[in-house]
Amino acid sequence: MDGFDFSPLFRSTIGFDRLMRLADSATRVEGGTSYPPYNIEVTGENAYRLTMAVAGFGADDLDITVKENELLISGRSQKENGTEYLHRGLARRGFDRHFQLADHIKVTGAGLENGLLHVDLVREVPEAMKPRKIAIAQGTAPQQIVQNAA
Repeated sequence: MDGFDFSPLFRSTIGFDRLMRLADSATRVEGGTSYPPYNIEVTGENAYRLTMAVAGFGADDLDITVKENELLISGRSQKENGTEYLHRGLARRGFDRHFQLADHIKVTGAGLENGLLHVDLVREVPEAMKPRKIAIAQGTAPQQIVQNAA
């Protein structure tokens, strides 16, 4: 398996915290920049924030789409008519960034502030999938567990 770099697969996942930490430590490889740069923060027990540097892009130039377990952020810069540059350091090139979302991760909002796009996400685990305590009956026959019809 030498020569394979799986780190790009894990850098764009949200909600797979333990797997990401394991993959990051196992495949720590420097280099390979990505445009635009981004951070993924843990903001609470089940909350995350994706922050992407999108200098030069306005809200109308950006598109955020969630389909199944994938978050797609696209940027398309509007054409500038008649602008002549002596130096052009702001790339403003179009981009498509894909992020794989773990099960039950929902996008709760997005905002653009000072050239940074913030996308807030939360893990909403359905009640039926949350851990629950099972009572242990005394005696010979176990008690029947009754499911709530919710």
